[in-house]
Amino acid sequence: MIEIKNLTKTYRTGKIEFKALLGVDLKVEAGEFVAIMGPSGSGKSTMLHLLGFLDRPDSGEYFFNGKDTSKLTEDELAFLRNQSIGFVFQQFHLIPRLTTLDNVKLPLIYGGNKHLFKNADKNLEEVGLADKKTNYSNELSGGQQQRVAIARALVNDPFIIFADEPTGNLDTKSQDEVMEIFKDLNRKGKTIVMITHEPDVALHAKRVIRMRDGKIISDETKIPTVPVVEICPSGKIKEEGTEVCEGASSAGKAGFQDHLRQAIQAILSHKMRTALSMLGIFIGVAAVITMLALGQGAKESITQRLSSLGSNLLMIRPGSTEIRGVSLGAAAVTRLTLQDADLISTLSPVRRVSPSSNGKGQVVYGNKNWNTSIQGTGINYAPMRASEPVSGRFFTIDELAGRQKVAVIGKTVIRQVFGDEDPVNATIKINGDNFQVIGTLPEKGASGFRDNDDIIVIPVTTAMYRLFGKEYVDSIDAEIKDPALIPEAQDSIKNLLNTRHHVSVKNANDAYQIRNMADIQDAMESTTKTLAWLLGSIAAISLIVGGIGIMNIMLVSVSERTKEIGLRKAIGARRVDIMTQFLIESVVMTSLGGILGILFGCGVSIAMAKIAGWPTSISIFSILISTTFSIGVGVGFGLWPAKQASMLNSVEALRYE
Repeated sequence: MIEIKNLTKTYRTGKIEFKALLGVDLKVEAGEFVAIMGPSGSGKSTMLHLLGFLDRPDSGEYFFNGKDTSKLTEDELAFLRNQSIGFVFQQFHLIPRLTTLDNVKLPLIYGGNKHLFKNADKNLEEVGLADKKTNYSNELSGGQQQRVAIARALVNDPFIIFADEPTGNLDTKSQDEVMEIFKDLNRKGKTIVMITHEPDVALHAKRVIRMRDGKIISDETKIPTVPVVEICPSGKIKEEGTEVCEGASSAGKAGFQDHLRQAIQAILSHKMRTALSMLGIFIGVAAVITMLALGQGAKESITQRLSSLGSNLLMIRPGSTEIRGVSLGAAAVTRLTLQDADLISTLSPVRRVSPSSNGKGQVVYGNKNWNTSIQGTGINYAPMRASEPVSGRFFTIDELAGRQKVAVIGKTVIRQVFGDEDPVNATIKINGDNFQVIGTLPEKGASGFRDNDDIIVIPVTTAMYRLFGKEYVDSIDAEIKDPALIPEAQDSIKNLLNTRHHVSVKNANDAYQIRNMADIQDAMESTTKTLAWLLGSIAAISLIVGGIGIMNIMLVSVSERTKEIGLRKAIGARRVDIMTQFLIESVVMTSLGGILGILFGCGVSIAMAKIAGWPTSISIFSILISTTFSIGVGVGFGLWPAKQASMLNSVEALRYE
């Protein structure tokens, strides 16, 4: 079953070397009960670790069931530890957060043998602990804990058991009970290799090997008869009465659900530490959600206000010039007229136009008065500027042609002059002239220091000839049929005005200005988008800080659980199993923190909109990016601790204090 030839092992600490084994030769047959004795430092524990594939020799040959183990990979050695070997340690090495039954089941999980969970119950019954399945290790005596360790070693039905000082921490009664279990297992065909200091314990073995200074100094066989058993190539004992070998070749691997369940158990076992770890991710995700909601809300608010000014608009205004550095003001070079507006409306890219004449006026109604902006416009102003009256109507072409004194008033004027009274059909005075209110404008809010609702709209002809005494207009708005036609429309309007006002191309920019509303809107949207990303990026920094916190906690966890990692490797966990479990723990913590952060961030955003009145907009994009980022943080910052855990040496991990 086991044959080693000229096995050597040297440990190095800095410049100091310790030769643990010096060319050891040994054979162990199937069914033997071997006790290896010797003083501390004799090399007996080192040999047990090499025999159990917990460590590799520096030189020599090791044949396990006829197979040269030097050519086996880490995963193949883990497979053998899981399926063919059972370990019983002096320190028991039970995982405190797992119940007795879960500790026994652990090798089945790493072997992919969950269908054999019933064996765990059976093994606990065989060692006399059927009534302790739901107890934790701190609720058991030392003898009971060792019996649990024996049940765990047997759960995958291995054909050889390695016991390292199995009675070292037990009282006499518990020692006798454990040794009786070992003797019974040997009678049933199990091969047992035991390390012990105690001669009375070694008396239970059928063969006693003594070591000193890394060499075997004696090998005494007390009972030469050995049970006849046949070992399958898989490492399993062939069952009596069967014609073919059935073994571990069909064993699988631990699944994602197994790793997830163990990760959750580890997280819940340190609730406060987990909560503090999640706090950084929680704050980061909540900040990202809130900042992006503020940025998106600002963008939508600006877009809404710009759209209320109209879309696909060209705003034509008189130009200004300077003489010797002194600005002569608007309309110093040329002035726009109603005829210009009529001709611009005939251009093919133009859908409709609206001339405008602006000024200030004192409004009086009853015993209230208010100074406000007066804007004379054409009949197309309402559809072009998204200003269709919410009550009443807009003025007609006949009222425009007849210079009628009718007015459509904004919300601020209504609030200041009329209060709660309906203004439609009321008569007001504007600069001393009576005007009939025929409608009310929709609310548009403020832009900076300007109140867009503090306005009265009247026919442009009335404003020019009856109110302000002008023969020109202050500006002309032209709505273009399609955004793609805006450049063509700009050129056509320039050519028309150049011809009408006898302006050379060189002086056209001084004569008038044509502003593109779409360009202004794009610039504002670009600015708000940049602002949103800036706010989100600043908030994302806290996510990175939270990720660093996760990594630190996971590194601490690896240090605290070093013995546990050594145990898991001893019972068959591969490197990928250890790495996956720690990585899942990191991702679970960050994901849970992220979900709570999303909920909190959404709540804060809604509260800011309701209480403070700030425009906020929670988008699916911000939730997705926050979720993705938090999971990415869990993977990115959990990868290093997980890799550190998977690379731990089994023997060093089990010895870690």
